[in-house]
Amino acid sequence: MFALLLPKTQLSIRENLKWLYILRNLMLFLVIASVLLVVDGLGVELPQNQLWLAIFAISILNLYTWLRLRTTEEVTEHEIFSQICMDVFALAYLLYLTGGASNPIIWVFLLPLIVTAIMLPQSYAWNMVIITSSVYTVLIAYNVPLPAVEPHMMHQPIPDVSPETMLRIHMINDQRYYNLHVFGMWFGFVFSAGLVAFFVVELSKTLRDRERNLAEARESALRDERVVALGTLAASAAHEMSTPLGTIAILTHELMQEASVEQFPELRQKLTIMQEQIVRCKQALSVMSESAGEMRAESGQAMLVSEYMDEVLRQWRAHNPTTKLKLTISQQVEQEAQIVAERTVTHSIINILNNAAEVTNADAGIEFYAEWTWSELMLRIRDYGPGLPREFIAFAGTQPVKSNKQGMGVGLFLTYTTIRRLGGTIRFENLDAGGACVEILLPLLTMERADEQLSTG
Repeated sequence: MFALLLPKTQLSIRENLKWLYILRNLMLFLVIASVLLVVDGLGVELPQNQLWLAIFAISILNLYTWLRLRTTEEVTEHEIFSQICMDVFALAYLLYLTGGASNPIIWVFLLPLIVTAIMLPQSYAWNMVIITSSVYTVLIAYNVPLPAVEPHMMHQPIPDVSPETMLRIHMINDQRYYNLHVFGMWFGFVFSAGLVAFFVVELSKTLRDRERNLAEARESALRDERVVALGTLAASAAHEMSTPLGTIAILTHELMQEASVEQFPELRQKLTIMQEQIVRCKQALSVMSESAGEMRAESGQAMLVSEYMDEVLRQWRAHNPTTKLKLTISQQVEQEAQIVAERTVTHSIINILNNAAEVTNADAGIEFYAEWTWSELMLRIRDYGPGLPREFIAFAGTQPVKSNKQGMGVGLFLTYTTIRRLGGTIRFENLDAGGACVEILLPLLTMERADEQLSTG
């Protein structure tokens, strides 16, 4: 909400200008209310024409700021400082017409200084100190006195009035002036205290938000470093494993030629299974060897969500033909919704399905529920296994797990990182009825982005 302490990006500077516009509106309201109260309520004679002219000038400045916020042109720090300076001179003119430094609301010069110190760098704040101090000093010597509240306003003797009565009149005038001055100072303290408290609360909130964002950024950076390290190790392992895997493939082929089906039927069947698994390992190694950029370029095409779901389940079924799957698609889905069919996302969903298939009860199988709108895809994968350990749920996916006895290892860490990288979320929970449930939320393409993706794909 309050972007005053954010890095000086264009967004935060424009937000500062917006807050300056809001504060100026508040100042206009207070100035108009004060003029009406003093003139109509207290009967003090003030140069109203000049005062309303100054108020009109401030209103014109605020109208310009409102129009400025509606444009897309860059807002600069110098522009904000210039507007604050104009506010200072407008306040100086108002105070010049209402007693100058003797006006009890002279404290108002602290507000532009506070705003400058919060919104702008330190150099601007020191310049504002010089400007406000100079204006305050000038107003001590040059101002239009407040005639109706000036002490000892009756300097000439009044006929038929005794000296005691004259003294009493002077004391009444002094008391009136003193009371008004005290009230003005009290109001200034209360208003300043409220404003400072508001700023402190908002700034503290902004600092907490920034610290949380920095912590999330550090966590994301550490997670990305782990992913890069795992990717490097995977590429190295793929290179090292290719030679012995090729040797095993050659030996398996030779054994199949030597062992006839008639003499060694069981051995031939086992060798066939081994050969299929070797082919599968080679395919996995070839995928590991590809660069992330090539994978994204090959698979980052827009697809209908319904077609993408069919493709994901087809790939998973190719390696898990025996696992029971209860598929449920919501009746309230957007048929034309599209998703970027990244291979990394596909592997992430398949990895969750594999984990569920490994731990679930064979008779119950797993449940797969899908629902999507124009902007979001929601997947819920549920198994009927022993569930996740409580200590695991606290950090599930945020770091690799050493033990893999329940099928949750490095693959889950990569799945979590992939989904978060694309702006999605993943959540793990144990169900009261037994088993675990994984919920995945993924952003989808809007119609405009889908058309652009298809035209450039």
